Amino acid sequence: MCGIVGYAGKNRAVPYLLEGLEKLEYRGYDSAGIAVAEGGTLRVTKTRGRISNLEALIAAEHQSPATVGIGHTRWATHGKPNDVNAHPHRSMSGRFCVVHNGIIENYLQLKAALQAEGYVFVSETDTEVIAHLLDKSWDGDFVSTVRKTAAQLEGAYAICVLCSDCPDQIVCTRWGSPLVLGVCESGTFIGSDVTAILRHTNDVYYLDGHETALVDAHGAVFFGKDGAAVDKQPRRIEWNLSAAQKGGYEHFMLKEIMEQPKAFSDTVSPRITADGTIAFEDFRLTDDEICRLRRVAVVACGSAYHAGAVGKYVLEKLTRLPVEIDIASEFRYRDPVLDEDTLVVVISQSGETADTLAALRLANERGCKTLCIVNVVSSSIANEGGSVIYTHAGPEIAVATTKAYSAQAAVFYLLAGYLAEKRGLLTKEQLAAYTEDLRAMPDLIQKTLGDCEQQIKTLSQMFIPLEHAYFIGRNLDYACAMEASLKMKEISYIHSEAYAAGELKHGTISLIEKGTLVVALAAYSDVFQKTLSNIKEVKARGARVLAVSTERHVDALGEVDYRILIPDCNPLFSVTLEVLPMQLLGYYTARARGCDIDKPRNLAKSVTVE
Repeated sequence: MCGIVGYAGKNRAVPYLLEGLEKLEYRGYDSAGIAVAEGGTLRVTKTRGRISNLEALIAAEHQSPATVGIGHTRWATHGKPNDVNAHPHRSMSGRFCVVHNGIIENYLQLKAALQAEGYVFVSETDTEVIAHLLDKSWDGDFVSTVRKTAAQLEGAYAICVLCSDCPDQIVCTRWGSPLVLGVCESGTFIGSDVTAILRHTNDVYYLDGHETALVDAHGAVFFGKDGAAVDKQPRRIEWNLSAAQKGGYEHFMLKEIMEQPKAFSDTVSPRITADGTIAFEDFRLTDDEICRLRRVAVVACGSAYHAGAVGKYVLEKLTRLPVEIDIASEFRYRDPVLDEDTLVVVISQSGETADTLAALRLANERGCKTLCIVNVVSSSIANEGGSVIYTHAGPEIAVATTKAYSAQAAVFYLLAGYLAEKRGLLTKEQLAAYTEDLRAMPDLIQKTLGDCEQQIKTLSQMFIPLEHAYFIGRNLDYACAMEASLKMKEISYIHSEAYAAGELKHGTISLIEKGTLVVALAAYSDVFQKTLSNIKEVKARGARVLAVSTERHVDALGEVDYRILIPDCNPLFSVTLEVLPMQLLGYYTARARGCDIDKPRNLAKSVTVE
């Protein structure tokens, strides 16, 4: 997740900007840069890599006396992590510099229109359109120009702008992505979260959606959506710096669970066009090649494998292609049958997972079509795949994945709809209805998290002495059960297993005894009645049953001990909602048991060896 800083005051800006960027390093980034206003000139210094690289560049230049500036750490989404794509971005005239968090969903349309008018783009980013729109919208009034520019943007954004005509000022605005401001004796500070400014003041102003702020050394003036001045009062922050980095949450894992509405939206929304079709930025299969596909092989490890299991069910349902799913560490060693009409989909949050990378290279050697689903731009897997679809989950700090898993599942929802339409199995109207259901999911994710968190906290207290737990489900619910079980075991250290519910009678039901916890995932309506029969089987043998299902099935869950209800949604997307209480269950159970949640024992975030 990118980071923004800004400063307007009576002291040199550069040290404050660098200090703020360092405080935001925990968010993850792959490039960094600053811009300062020196009289009538905007001076930009930026580079790929760490903030230390940026500091070295600045040290090699003259020490700028500027007292106004903006800075940015970038987590690449649109375009590779390199010097050119790093922020800040400058307008063609040089009048404006801008830093931006978020994703501009209509940037391609805006870019095409600007290019038709003669604007020249030098980067691959969506942010550069903002810089050129500022030029185009310039009316001599800094605030008015930024507001007119922001009105043309669709998507999520937090923006800070310098203008050479107004060298003592910064204008910032936001929608979807946060911005906070702090005023103290040394000047006015801006940050994408309070971490960047907490050293200087605990009293901060939160910029509301569609609000704009005009910042100088003496403070800030705020304007509402209609352009009228707004009287804002500061809020007192009582957190320490460590807590501030976590957004006030006790652990990064909980913070990242709560970021899933945004992660899902950032992954899905830019790929859905105005007419409800699906478009990818770097998908190289032609329509003819898509129609010639005979099967799909999904390859991944850990939670990415579980996201691939979701993909298997959704892809087969919509595309009618047979889909195999393999654990990456096993894929090469079974000498898989592959050919040019096989699409091999590899999944990796980091893009560096050693077994998954080896599987991709084998698929490339065998002449397969390859598609990579990764979170890190220009990672090894992204660079070597035939096509790539980036999840826009932002960086994950906690070892146990949450939002990256949900973003990977979201990509499969998009991919299934895209391939089905290209293969003539969905009409334009059916695809538009499908993507409309996808657009509704972030609000449902938010609702689910809000509705079930307190209930999960209470349940977790009962599970402190737990030694074993079993998760069951069918079809998509089974895919969710695998991820739910992993969340429980990897952070709470409770032994847990996931089983296909219909397999219980073939041996594993012998493990059930009085008091055994069985978590039944029963949200997928196509198999609900079958799963209900399995619930009755384990109840008859003394199990305690925690059932997760949709609101439409509430009346059928009378026999269970505990039930968690999620909102009704498109049944194919139900996994995305039912995994949320399971993530919270793992988190709060681990918390109650006193476990090291963000760094569970023996585990690493990225597995780069076999």
